[in-house]
Amino acid sequence: MSRQREHSSGRRDGVPRAGAQRGYPRAARLNTLLHEVLAEELERVADNDERLGLLTVTGVACEPDLRHAVVFVASLSETARQVLEEHRRELQAAVGAQVRARRVPLLSFEADPAIASAQRVEEALRRAREHDAALEHRSPDPGLPAHAAEAPRGPSGASEPSAASRSCEAGEP
Repeated sequence: MSRQREHSSGRRDGVPRAGAQRGYPRAARLNTLLHEVLAEELERVADNDERLGLLTVTGVACEPDLRHAVVFVASLSETARQVLEEHRRELQAAVGAQVRARRVPLLSFEADPAIASAQRVEEALRRAREHDAALEHRSPDPGLPAHAAEAPRGPSGASEPSAASRSCEAGEP
């Protein structure tokens, strides 16, 4: 007895089920949907609880088993984290009401690491610009970059030898 192999669509004839979205993993679809729902719900919760202030949901990452989801928030203070934890069940209930899923993932909230990384890059760029500006101010001719004023160049573009090196080449001590 030979068994027919099922296709990834779940049907033996290879035709996708009605409503199936192919080429887009389930966890990624849920991440996008949770991001939209939680952004709207957090706006509503922030209107009622002034301790939250302005929060921006930057992303959601569901675990592969879809049991847990980390909600990434820009500029998450410790107070905001505690308030979000207080409202976690309310937010999960809203997700359950708006998302068609067998199980609503357990939500946890974290500061978005990409924000901190971007701030470090911005700081490094700022320091580099300041360093370049300081080098330009030390140049004797403001029209020339600092490295151009270091050694005179000959017609070929190479550095001209100094008087001491010319005398050594000629055999003089």
